[in-house]
Amino acid sequence: MLKELSKVEQRYEAVLGVIRDGLRVTEVAEAIGVGRQTVHVWLARYEAEGLSGLEERSHRPKASPLQMPAAIEARVLELRRQHPGWGPARLAHRLGKEGVDPVPSHSGIYRALVRHGLIEPKQRRKRLPSYKRWERGRPMELWQMDVVGGVLLEDGTECKVLTGIDDHSRFCVCAGIMVRATARAVCAHFVQALERHGIPEEILTDNGKVFTNRFGLKPTEVLFDKICRENGITHRLTAPASPTTTGKVERFHRTFRTEFLCGQIFSSLEVAQKELDTWVVDYYNTERPHRSLNMATPSERFGSPAPSSAPELPLDRRMLDEDRSGEDWVARVVSVNGTISVSNQVFSVGKAPRWPRHRRPRPRRTARGMGRPRTRQDRASELKRGGEEEEGRTSAKRQNSTPLGVGHQPKSIRRASTEAPQPHRPTGACVVPGDP
Repeated sequence: MLKELSKVEQRYEAVLGVIRDGLRVTEVAEAIGVGRQTVHVWLARYEAEGLSGLEERSHRPKASPLQMPAAIEARVLELRRQHPGWGPARLAHRLGKEGVDPVPSHSGIYRALVRHGLIEPKQRRKRLPSYKRWERGRPMELWQMDVVGGVLLEDGTECKVLTGIDDHSRFCVCAGIMVRATARAVCAHFVQALERHGIPEEILTDNGKVFTNRFGLKPTEVLFDKICRENGITHRLTAPASPTTTGKVERFHRTFRTEFLCGQIFSSLEVAQKELDTWVVDYYNTERPHRSLNMATPSERFGSPAPSSAPELPLDRRMLDEDRSGEDWVARVVSVNGTISVSNQVFSVGKAPRWPRHRRPRPRRTARGMGRPRTRQDRASELKRGGEEEEGRTSAKRQNSTPLGVGHQPKSIRRASTEAPQPHRPTGACVVPGDP
């Protein structure tokens, strides 16, 4: 019966083969499939320590000069726990600002985070080559704005947030929470952002109903468009189903969810707005480094904008401050289900059918002189009658185009022949009145 030997027993047999049997080291190494140096190491360990020297040992090096010091690794883990959304690049940048020299590599910080379970290793998402990055040349040239949800209150209400990002500096210019994303609530936060930071030259939004009525049944100017027009702001819209056009504000939404919300529930709307303002002012705009800005903060890039050639205009907020609650105003609401509300009185007018262009019903034609729909026989008779009329017109044209000669009459004589038959006269004869 064959018995499997352990590593220690195999090494001991190799040592005995050299010491007891007198075999050469090369022969023993070839017999067990190892190198000569390995057999010499086993012999030295056996002479120094005996049988315990043949046991398996750790392969870890005694010293690793490139290993991250324990104090720096502890600081990396501390920063990661304070900022769960920071990756190796931002952590290395913070260590450099704190005076750590040399700064650990990004891969070393990543391995430390994986080793302590603070990050999940996953494959990086490939960047599509069709995406083209673009950026305006100075602050206050373009704002990107959007509406995002996810703010939960203790009473179960999910609030919406109007967010705004300066395209050049990624500076958060607006972060207003509201219960419902209505036109008045959105424009109120929009006007507050204009009063706080100034009037930009352009604003880029998607095609939401609070921003535009571009795809409505009857295109009209909404309140957001009116505020932009009154203050000289060019309102630009993205193409339908193109969220990458407003990619900067969408990326801000990701940071907003992972570094601010984090699943927390707020007691009231005022508390949520206060904490959000603190997070934006004290952290996002002033402390958090941005990779697209070469690890600078948004406030460092937004703080000294280049002078604009456009004149500074005062903010016009008449559209928002106009009081429409007096007796001179009548509230009218038209819904898509066919109801109209005028001064809280609802009237049902019915819902008009909307047929696709290629399936709209056409009015049915009836046969002439009959009250029934046209049939195939009616259509065939109309075609036959039309063909006979066309044939008659063709023959008449042929007769009119025939040159005059023997047996032919001028048109005047032919018209007269329809009233009374005339005798045949040779060509050139004239007709005298009263001649039989």
